[in-house]
Amino acid sequence: MALNLKSLLFVSLFTALVAAPIAEATVRIRLLQLQGSVFCTPDGNILVNGTATPVFPNAVVQLRCGAGNVVVSAITNGAGVFSNIGLFPLNLSLSALLSTCNLVVNTPLSNCNSTLPSVGRLQSPIQFNGTILLGPLNILNITIVSPVRFRLVA
Repeated sequence: MALNLKSLLFVSLFTALVAAPIAEATVRIRLLQLQGSVFCTPDGNILVNGTATPVFPNAVVQLRCGAGNVVVSAITNGAGVFSNIGLFPLNLSLSALLSTCNLVVNTPLSNCNSTLPSVGRLQSPIQFNGTILLGPLNILNITIVSPVRFRLVA
């Protein structure tokens, strides 16, 4: 009888050890990849009178949801491009993310051109551009909505 009990214990332990990695592999880590460009303009136009609008370097860009909660933030490089990856909030569905979140430039527009307003913030709606699956990672690709881009809001 003792041999059967030891065998049962061994089989149970072996099954638990084998099943644990399988169960763990099915739980995906949800991430957001935030990317886009910011231009030094209050109305989102990339061209003004046929001339390219300058980019907005060193601007802090934040994905804000609901009552202004910052989910992911990034800083634009010298070409005005930003990109960052952060955790997808567990309390948000993709549809809630797309309907309640916006990209906000937290740096005053006057930082890129002193003749532009120092009050208000650039803001853009977001769009979902697909999912990238990398093993247990589930990366949601989020960008600014083209052609809307960033616009100055109060």
